[in-house]
Amino acid sequence: MHLLKLDWNPVTGIDIIGNFKIHFYSLMWVAAFVIGWYIMKRIFTKEKISLDYLDPLFIYTVLATMLGARLGHVLFYQSELIQEDFFSIFLPFSFKNGVEFTGFQGLASHGAAIGIIIGMYLYRKKYNYKSILWILDRIVLAVASGAVFIRIGNFINSEIIGKTSGDFPLGVRFIQDYYNKYEVTQITGIKNVQKAYDAIANNAELLSAVPYRHPAQLYESFCYIFVFLILLYFYAKTKKSEQTGFLFGLFLILLWSIRFFIEFFKEPQGDEYINWFGLNTGQWLSIPFILIGLYFMFVYKPKTAVK
Repeated sequence: MHLLKLDWNPVTGIDIIGNFKIHFYSLMWVAAFVIGWYIMKRIFTKEKISLDYLDPLFIYTVLATMLGARLGHVLFYQSELIQEDFFSIFLPFSFKNGVEFTGFQGLASHGAAIGIIIGMYLYRKKYNYKSILWILDRIVLAVASGAVFIRIGNFINSEIIGKTSGDFPLGVRFIQDYYNKYEVTQITGIKNVQKAYDAIANNAELLSAVPYRHPAQLYESFCYIFVFLILLYFYAKTKKSEQTGFLFGLFLILLWSIRFFIEFFKEPQGDEYINWFGLNTGQWLSIPFILIGLYFMFVYKPKTAVK
């Protein structure tokens, strides 16, 4: 029995013209980057770092995040795009069934993490005012806050859905995941996709086929709020920000441990290329990040004083 249940059939964006649509998921990414920029501005101001370095950091972070996340998704979960819809890997359009603006759907957080680390290395090579670990120790606050919004965006998009919730007291029926937009227009005979979904939502027989699932995106988003607050506490209220690599390591342990355990509630994301000992691709990819985090928290000692 579900004490809290929800039929989820949201408007996912704002129609502009033709197939062009501003997706709320994309706006969540914008919010993540803008708030991240503001957090880093506060940090730079607090630590008396020239704000001239801030905008280049923002540009490097945005490009590294998006490129890493997109390539990570393709490599880890949807490699068939390389042959079936190659240009959609790099462009916010799908060319498989005509030209359709989709935004960048299919972004992997593990790829984003790798991209950010590489991006910060390249940024540090050009702007040599602090060590790369100094930058990583601080940018993780912005990343943690951004992760909250990204998972909300996933929930709006009815993607990265959870497994069926069974007797768990919380359950969500993701109507737009169960019926794809091509199928829903055929079933209802309504050409407007959103109106077709609304018709499904008001049809008891068709709606009954949609199972209740864990809102895994919201579980994850909620947990990331605490990741941000914990990092903020250690940065602002303790001297751990002076321990090189500590905040970066703490971030890796907290975020990827959450990701590891939330995966037990999720449906597989695309093709699971790794599925060993009952653990899926996302869990195996999380383990190295956790181990790296432990290293930076408890083992790493800088060879020279932090500049």
